[in-house]
Amino acid sequence: MAKYDVHFKLDAVRRYLAQEGGSKAIAASLGIDQSHLRRWIAAYQSHGQAGLAKKRSHYDAQFKLRVLSHARREGLSDREVAGLYDIRGAGSIGRWRAQYDGHGMGALEPKPKGRKAMPHKPPPEPVSEEMTLEELQKELAYLRAENDYLKKMKALIEAEKTKAHAGKRKWSKD
Repeated sequence: MAKYDVHFKLDAVRRYLAQEGGSKAIAASLGIDQSHLRRWIAAYQSHGQAGLAKKRSHYDAQFKLRVLSHARREGLSDREVAGLYDIRGAGSIGRWRAQYDGHGMGALEPKPKGRKAMPHKPPPEPVSEEMTLEELQKELAYLRAENDYLKKMKALIEAEKTKAHAGKRKWSKD
């Protein structure tokens, strides 16, 4: 989906509210999908111009549960409850519902982003001149094995990323 600035969205909504045509005709004249325009109209009617601005939010588990409870209690669609709570992606609500139904309240907790921290190892002891040839060879073998392990782990992570990326492409072409 292309990103549209606030002025473009506001112009489209005002054209609709001024009854210059129906949502289908206005969306066609602007070259956008009708569902985008309907979403913008609902956001504008609920939250004013601020409802059209970019918004990136992370929601806590209590907020997600409140949204799901309200939708269930009032019999609202995901799109309607998204408009009420100013949630830009109505699809998020369906994901929250599936997580909650499948795994309970704990599944609604935000997940930490990024990689997990590597366990901290104490720094290697400095090599003393008193090490025997056999001790040096053992240390060298250990360090080579550790290096090979890390290379293999990195290759597996890259393979998983490639596999996940290929899966996304496959689904998006359908």
